[in-house]
Amino acid sequence: MIHLDSPDAEFGSMPRSGAQPIALAAILLMLIVIGIGSMALWRATTEIPEADRVALARMVQARAAQASEQLVERTKSLEASQQDSIDQLQLVQDELQTVKRLLASEEADKKRLADQIAVLTETVDGLRQSFASAPPDPSPAPETRPVSTRAPAMSGIRHKRNKAKS
Repeated sequence: MIHLDSPDAEFGSMPRSGAQPIALAAILLMLIVIGIGSMALWRATTEIPEADRVALARMVQARAAQASEQLVERTKSLEASQQDSIDQLQLVQDELQTVKRLLASEEADKKRLADQIAVLTETVDGLRQSFASAPPDPSPAPETRPVSTRAPAMSGIRHKRNKAKS
């Protein structure tokens, strides 16, 4: 007789696998169903109603529009300040050109005056040399008397005496 429960070398090394794949598949199926159910329950409890979604979308849209308007305003402000800076720079450049022209004309005037001074200095030196080399004048200079301050006063007194006598 053949004994079925006897440990055979062929059958003993391999466990029975007929019941285990069914249990494993059942557990896996239950986990999938539980996962789908929990996701559905979570969405059902946290789902935002349609009216709230529309309001939220409008609010997000309004914020985006406001941010866009702020960007436009800041861009315009930046453009205006940039234009002001350009205008100020142009004014400074114009003033610089004016100052350069004034300096150039002053330099030209300085050079002209220096040339005139050089000519006058040469002329004065020439006159000094000609005066120094000229012989002294043989005629004596006429003597001049110092003018007395009393003489007019005395004549005024005489004039008064002459009027008194008359």
